[in-house]
Amino acid sequence: MQIGGVQKTSLLDFPEKICAIVFTQGCNFRCGYCHNPELITLKEPAWTSAGFLDFLKTRQGKLDGVVITGGEPCLQYDLIDFIKKIKTLGFLVKLDTNGTFPEMIKKALPHIDYIAMDIKAPLHKYKNIVGINVNIQNIKDSIDIIMNSGVDYEFRTTVVRSQLSIDDFADIGNLICNAKRYYLQKFIPTKTLDKNFMNQETYSDKDFEVIISALSTKINNVFLR
Repeated sequence: MQIGGVQKTSLLDFPEKICAIVFTQGCNFRCGYCHNPELITLKEPAWTSAGFLDFLKTRQGKLDGVVITGGEPCLQYDLIDFIKKIKTLGFLVKLDTNGTFPEMIKKALPHIDYIAMDIKAPLHKYKNIVGINVNIQNIKDSIDIIMNSGVDYEFRTTVVRSQLSIDDFADIGNLICNAKRYYLQKFIPTKTLDKNFMNQETYSDKDFEVIISALSTKINNVFLR
């Protein structure tokens, strides 16, 4: 595992759980608003897998789970083995993913307790948002695999006003129709891959109310973060 960093405690990133967070290195996307740009390319790992597992042993009975995020964790060839070792220590596991590796997601699902997939945009806008060509079928396959897996899950979208129109959310609603849980995440310009995004903003709370109202006819639970 290429581990770029560890957050030893979080109360926010794993629903209703106290967790540690592992940040993996490497991402196949180049989203301009990315708030972890230092994780996009491979560098000298900040932690070894063995070192992190040793740390977890000191947190047994104190933490509920581990969030594996990135970067894009599904790029890690030994992801499944890493998850299994965490589970052996008695921790729950949440996986964050951008959904471009459906086969790895399928392999991971029997071993995890929660999965969060980013929905970057309606399908026709994906290339513009993530900065690369995307196999859209992989995105659709991952959505289908997750929704039919029996594993608890959420979909989520970081909302930059200049990138996503209010009408775009109708297309996203169709894409994940009948999903269990969907979060709209307010873009906050604190650190970004593209410095131009430091001047960007999200929608107003009033606008979000309109968006959520429309989405609620298609998705079971829609929330604002």
